[in-house]
Amino acid sequence: MRAIVTDIEGTTSSISFVADVLFPYARERLASYCAAHPEEVAPILAEVEAIEPGDPIATMTRWIDEDKKITPLKTLQGLIWDGGFRESAFKGHIYPDAVAGLRRWHAAGLKLYVFSSGSVAAQKLIFGFSEAGDLTPLFSGYFDTTTGPKREAVAYTRIAEAIGLPVADVLFLSDVSAETDAAKAAGMRALLIDRAGGPADIASFDDIHL
Repeated sequence: MRAIVTDIEGTTSSISFVADVLFPYARERLASYCAAHPEEVAPILAEVEAIEPGDPIATMTRWIDEDKKITPLKTLQGLIWDGGFRESAFKGHIYPDAVAGLRRWHAAGLKLYVFSSGSVAAQKLIFGFSEAGDLTPLFSGYFDTTTGPKREAVAYTRIAEAIGLPVADVLFLSDVSAETDAAKAAGMRALLIDRAGGPADIASFDDIHL
C-alpha cells in the first residue's frame, strides 16, 4: 500500500457538520453572495442554467435541499464557505481517530489524498481550518467531481493515473458502499466505514491495519 484516498463526509468528518452547519450557511447566503460577486459567479450561474434552465439561485437552493452532488453548486458552496472558515464562524470537524490515522500514515511515508463531492477549495478549507489545526500539509492532493462521479469506476482509475501509482497500490475509504464498490471495480482496494457501528469493514480509522 503506497497511498490512501479518503472521502470526507461520514468518513473523516461527521455528516451533521456538513448537513447542519455547512449546507445551511451556504443556502442562506446564495443570493447575497451572487449579488455581491457578479463577475466571479457568472460562469457558475451559466453552468447551472445550462444544466437546468430557470432561476439559477432557486435551482441551487433546491439542489442543496436535495443534497445534489452537482459541480457548479459545489464550486459556489466552496466560495461561500471560504468566508465562514476565515471569519471563524465554524471550524472543520475531523474525527480524532481520523486525525491520528492521517498523521500516522503520513509519518510512515504514505501519500494521502482526498476525493469528495465537495470542491477542492472546500476540501482544503475543511482540513486547513479544522478543529485539530491545519492538516493540509498531510495531503499530497485533492480530487472532486471534476475527476468523475464517485460511484463510477472511471473516477478511481483517473485518480490512480493522476497520482502515478498502480491502482492496486491505493486504498480508498468511504462511508458509501456504492463508492467503495466503484473503487473495487477499478482494481483499487477499498474499505467501507460506518461510524455508527453498522455493517461495514471498519467503524473508525483505528480499525485500519496496513
